Amino acid sequence: MLADYLKRGVAAGLVAGVAYGLYIVLVASPLLGAVHGLGGGHDSDHAHGGEAGHGHAHEAGGAHGHEHAEAVSETTAAIVSAGSGVLWAILLAGTFAIAYYLFEPALPGDVVGKALTLAAAGFFSVSLLPWLVLPPMVPGAEASLGIDARLATYAGLVAAGALASGLSLAGYRRLAAGGRYRAIALASLPIAVVVIAAATLAPSIVTQPAIAGDLVTAVQGATVLSQAALWACLAGCFAWFHRRAGNAGTDRLETDAASLPTA
Repeated sequence: MLADYLKRGVAAGLVAGVAYGLYIVLVASPLLGAVHGLGGGHDSDHAHGGEAGHGHAHEAGGAHGHEHAEAVSETTAAIVSAGSGVLWAILLAGTFAIAYYLFEPALPGDVVGKALTLAAAGFFSVSLLPWLVLPPMVPGAEASLGIDARLATYAGLVAAGALASGLSLAGYRRLAAGGRYRAIALASLPIAVVVIAAATLAPSIVTQPAIAGDLVTAVQGATVLSQAALWACLAGCFAWFHRRAGNAGTDRLETDAASLPTA
């Protein structure tokens, strides 16, 4: 039943969402805060350098209140970000569960293999391919397109990634009899085509701020790795819940059969 798959998906999303929320609070938010500070630190320091002595004394009198308000604001932002991360994980997990229910017979491998294959397709379609055109934006980044155009571009890339993933899975099933490695190589062609097209034909939409390129790379790399880990956690948790439910069903059948009277 689809409802059972959705329950397992939501459970997997909760587990993965808590882990992802902790990552946002402990890693992502401080890293973005550091980037934001570097983006505006020089102007602020320069302005304070030209102030008179009584101006500094006045600021010192209100510093404690300002720091307290800033701390409360940062805590609230961290809670909201963590909650958003949990909701994002549940949304992905629900979509994952529906896709697993629909395409389970076409996925290769056992329960874990099926879940990981589907998670890899989801990560490629939802995150990796769109980010070739719309990379993760750090504080201060600018986009040449409006929000509606970026959403349309993102949706189109997600659809292209899903189509390429579906063609690859279908191709692998048809070619697997002729050799596993040959089947993998040929089935990867649709994915390679959309990746090359996105990387070479798409316009440059996002302009990153004038800060150290290594720092921008670190933020983007952490974002990619966190999403990959989120998908892997979703797949692992879903496979565990799914296998446990299947074993429980088998145990109940065996118990019922054992309780029947024998001739």
